[in-house]
Order: sequence, then structure tokens, then C-alpha cells
Amino acid sequence: MTGLFDTAMDRAVVPGYTKIGYWVRRRGWDPDDPRPASLSDKRALVTGANSGLGKAAALGLARLGATVHLVVRNEARGREALEDLRRELPDADLHLEVCDVSDLDAVRRFATELLERVDRVDVLVHNAGALPPERTESVDGHEVSVATHVLGPVLMTDLLRPVLADHDSRVVLVASGGMYSQRLPVDDPDYRRGSYRGTVAYARSKRIQVAMTPLMQQRWSAQGISVHSMHPGWADTPGVASSLPVFRALTRPLLRDAVLGADTIVWLAATDPAPPGGSLWQDRAQRPEHYRKSTRETEAERQRMWSWVVDEAGLEHTEDS
Repeated sequence: MTGLFDTAMDRAVVPGYTKIGYWVRRRGWDPDDPRPASLSDKRALVTGANSGLGKAAALGLARLGATVHLVVRNEARGREALEDLRRELPDADLHLEVCDVSDLDAVRRFATELLERVDRVDVLVHNAGALPPERTESVDGHEVSVATHVLGPVLMTDLLRPVLADHDSRVVLVASGGMYSQRLPVDDPDYRRGSYRGTVAYARSKRIQVAMTPLMQQRWSAQGISVHSMHPGWADTPGVASSLPVFRALTRPLLRDAVLGADTIVWLAATDPAPPGGSLWQDRAQRPEHYRKSTRETEAERQRMWSWVVDEAGLEHTEDS
């Protein structure tokens, strides 16, 4: 009955995505999971960590003992976030890194420099986000949502394999429930056709994230790297406030705060044993990738999209992917 009720909340969206779903589901969780200090001697990177879910995830990982690198695009805002976290956790080991994840050369420079400084990364959280009101291109000529949410994260993960490999490292991509409304845009990943809408571009890129998660798992699992995607439900973040003001005004009493939204990120990073890779999660449970047949892609379409991602990120195809 508990499982049926959870599924019903998920399909009904409003109870499952709001703080109602979180508090109902939490009653069934082990209060000692993740264990205190479970990330001691571990190193975590969180992109988009200057506010919202990224900042909350960084705080949660640091509370569990991790050394946390806040990877941000805007250094000034990153420094403000760093000081906020240090006031909250004076003994935490926190570092600030600057990288625009949508800029593939910037990702390459960041990875090269990081590999010279650290010998191990245990957790990599891809949270950096973009939701422009008008179609905007990255410096590489890609629509900025797909560059930020897909190409940059795939490239960064692949380049950081030397420090992620061989020790049960975990990669978490922060998706969005909005992706349930979109098909995989195999024929137009850069959103060059039709009338552009920022919310649609955002949801399309999140659909790509979720669809590619099993293929990322396939590419890196032999090296001990597990890949997970999750969606946080409806969380009251600065991005929602600036990009979806009407939605926020209507739903604000029910929205989760950033800490509740980031809970599954932290859980995926720290729970023991490691959750199975290649899946979508919300509120510490695996969730379906689709609600409707109309959004389902074929395996051939998934492979075509993955081939595009690998090519545009400038990576080599492997036998597995």
C-alpha cells in the first residue's frame, strides 16, 4: 500500500512534487541514512553552487564531512556563497572554482587544472543551469540550455575520469520534472526550429539528460563510476523566482525549500551501499522516465542523440558507447 500511495502521489504531480510529498515519504526513510560523517575523506564537486539547489547540496555534502568544491560561473557570487557556507559550517573544507560549464574550452581548462591539484574526486554533481527567455548560444554555437545541461557535464565527467575512476565515485545530474512534457529532440537538439520558448528549451535539455543517463552509465561503469539523474520536485529557488514568477506566486506555499529539493542529491552521493546507476530518482526512489507514450523514444533515437552528444563534446566513441 505504501508503494501504491507513493506512485499515486508521483503521478498526481502536485502532492508528489511539493513539500507534501517530501514529508510524507520521509517517514519511511532510515533516519541514519546517510550516516553522519559518511563522506569524511571524500571530495565532491558541485556545479552551479552559488545558490539554490547547488548551494544546498554543497552544504549537505559538507555536513557529512566531504571536502567540497563550489564550481561557479560568476566568481563574485561564488565568493558570497562560500562565505555563507563557512559561516554555517566553520570547520568545513570548502573551495571555490570558476568555470562556465556551457563553454567547452573552459571545461577543458578547468579539468586540466583540477587534475594537477587533486588525485581523487568521489562525487560530481552537475547542477549548473540556464533558462534564457530568448534563444541564446554558447561560445561554441550551441543553444545554451543544452550546452549547460548536457554537453558541458558529459565533457567534464569524461575529462575527470582519472580522478573519478576505481573507487565507487558517483555522478549526479540534476534534472527537472518538466522533462516529462517533452520528447527527446533527436532531430533538433539545438532548438533551431520553430518558435523558441525558454521553458521548453530547459525541459528538452533535461529530457536529454535523463535519456542519456543509462548511456553515461554504460560508458563509465567499468571504471567504477556510477551515474544517476534526479529531479528535485518543485523547489523555491532563485532560478524559479526569476524565470517562472507566475508559477512561483501561485504555488509558493507548497514549494520545497532548496534543502528539501537537494535531499536526494546528497543521499545519492552518500548512501551505502551505492544505488544502482543509470536511473532517474526523486525523493530517494527510482522513478519512471516517462508518464506518456507520446514522449517515449526508441533505442535507435537514444543512440542517435548520444552519438550527437559525444561528437559535439569532442569525445571519442568507445566500443560500449
